[in-house]
Amino acid sequence: IKKEVFILLKKVFIFTLCLLPWFLSSIIPVDYSYFDTLKLPFFCPPKAFYGIAWSLIYILLATSIYGIVTNYKFRDIPKSYKTSLAINYVLNQAYTLIFFGLKNNFLAFADCVAVFISCLFLYHETNSLREKSSKFLDPYVLLSLFASILSLTIYVMNTVL
Repeated sequence: IKKEVFILLKKVFIFTLCLLPWFLSSIIPVDYSYFDTLKLPFFCPPKAFYGIAWSLIYILLATSIYGIVTNYKFRDIPKSYKTSLAINYVLNQAYTLIFFGLKNNFLAFADCVAVFISCLFLYHETNSLREKSSKFLDPYVLLSLFASILSLTIYVMNTVL
C-alpha cells in the first residue's frame, strides 16, 4: 500500500507542477476595476464567467501537459512542443498585465490574437505527440478565439475615432 500511496502522491505532485504556473498572473496586483470603466459589447459574459472559465481551461491545460510529461521522458519531448508551450504560457500570462496593468486595449487585443495563434501551434504539437492530450486543448482554442473577438470589439468600442 505504501508504494501505491507514493505513486499517487507523485502523480498529484506532477499534476500540481503542471497546473500552478498558469495561475501565476492572478496573484499580481492589478486594477481589476478597469473593466468596469469600459464600454462592453452585448455578448460580453458576466465577470464571474472569466474566473470560472479560465480556471477550467488551466485545469484542462495541466491535464494535457500531464499527459505529455508522464508519457515521455523530458529529454524526449520535442523542442517544438516545449517552445510552443513556453510561448503560449508567456503570452497567456502577459494578458493580465497588459489589459489590467497597462490598460492598453490594443496591446491586449494583439496579445489575445497571439495567444490564439500560439494555442493553435500548441494544439498541433500536442496532437503530434499524443492525440488524447490534444483533446483537452479544444476548449482553450475556442475560448482564446472568443477572447480575441471580444478584445477586438472592446478595443473598437472604446477607441475615439
